[in-house]
Amino acid sequence: MFCCLRTVKRLCLEKILPQCILQSRSLSGADAINALRPFYFAVHPDFFGQHPKEREVNENSLKRLNGYLENLQKPGFRSFKPTRLTFYVRESEPNSSNVPESFSASGFRAVSFTLRTRDLLSTVLDILNSCSLSTEHVQSLNVNSQSRKEAKTVLNRPIKWDKTYYSFTGFKDPEEELEQAQRVETTLISWLDDNEAGAVKKLKKSLPLRKELERLKFELSHHLQLSDIRWQRSWGIAHRCSQLHSLGRLVQQRPEVLKNVKGRTLIFTDRSGMSAAGHIMLGTMDVHHHWTKIFERLPNYYKLQKRMLFLEDRISQLLGGIQVIYIEELQPLLTLEEYYDTLDCFYSKLLDSRLPFHPRSLRGLQMILESDRYAPSLHELGHFTIPTACDPATLQWFIIAKAQEARQNLKRKEEMMITEKELINTSTEKFSLDRLYKEPSVSSVQMIDCCKRLLEESLPYLQGMHLCISHFYSVLQDGDLCIPWNWKS
Repeated sequence: MFCCLRTVKRLCLEKILPQCILQSRSLSGADAINALRPFYFAVHPDFFGQHPKEREVNENSLKRLNGYLENLQKPGFRSFKPTRLTFYVRESEPNSSNVPESFSASGFRAVSFTLRTRDLLSTVLDILNSCSLSTEHVQSLNVNSQSRKEAKTVLNRPIKWDKTYYSFTGFKDPEEELEQAQRVETTLISWLDDNEAGAVKKLKKSLPLRKELERLKFELSHHLQLSDIRWQRSWGIAHRCSQLHSLGRLVQQRPEVLKNVKGRTLIFTDRSGMSAAGHIMLGTMDVHHHWTKIFERLPNYYKLQKRMLFLEDRISQLLGGIQVIYIEELQPLLTLEEYYDTLDCFYSKLLDSRLPFHPRSLRGLQMILESDRYAPSLHELGHFTIPTACDPATLQWFIIAKAQEARQNLKRKEEMMITEKELINTSTEKFSLDRLYKEPSVSSVQMIDCCKRLLEESLPYLQGMHLCISHFYSVLQDGDLCIPWNWKS
């Protein structure tokens, strides 16, 4: 009889268990990646090649998001802190009439959200909803929430203790901990408390490499008579040393090809050539053969640069004396050839339209050209941002209407730059920082606000540290502390 009962029990379990397991199924790591494909496509840094500021923000946010997702998949991991992320999300159809107004003229918008979830499915849905992306495809990866609730009553039902249990034993109530984490936002002091020791350890480890980097940079700059050596992206110290060692080997092997670099700025970036600002770009993925070709072409680049300056001057004359400039920190990284083509196209359009600007009426004003915008705008720093495809009549009306405001903004810009520099020096001195700097995506207004509030605090943690003002909290691989400009106290 007992044998029959065991057989019946086994058959019943075989029938019930697969259904329960299916119902209680949660997203796997592979499922989460598949579900987030539309998100990755919208924010992937490779699509922001011409927007270095936004690319850097997305790169850093993706690293932190991946860490959060990895922690969710670790068995027994319970220490989840709210994580605030900022992404620039690409517009899929820039010409569509359904595009939200929050999209910028460059075809992307900034999205910020805080992750507080403790499972992959909720996290995926939060990310997609925050970025206004469809979640319909997620349904095929998981059953509805009601089925999961029913399944949990059958299998793996967690024990829910009465509140008196935690009071009597002194153990922490996990539900109460989660609620507190959701209520409490990360503050500067608490974050420094948790991360200062790790940052100091990384910083000490990086000190020999930092000295090596400074030595290599000084020797190469002096030997080649360069104005400066810079990096477009925030690569680690070891990576930068490797790049300078590679350049040093080329100097030893082919010194004759570097005879035309005197007085120039050299930038390590994603591609080789000459930038619109006239800097020599060395692609970090290129070999010596490609670098050698760039150095050999420098005389031709210098000729093209003269033609570019002539075009800027001609455009200025046609537009009442307004100065045409290129701002590295704010504009996409363009090659000299790309920027010349942009100027040439715009100049031809101006010649055909013959706008009646009074000569020198706009002297003292500034403008930049961008090919991926749809309407002219006035930046808070005082320069006009003009699309190459802008209608001439619209352009004329906009510049004349905003000229006085532009002059006021330019005056404020000069004052802000002085204030920002003074606050950086004061903050560096007060906290005994080794270095205080900001990411390119942080504006002067944001930096000034951040420094003013920092100076009201007592922060002994910062002595001897490298502090970067950013949009999020992070400790870089070489020990630099990153804090958001709008940190909470």
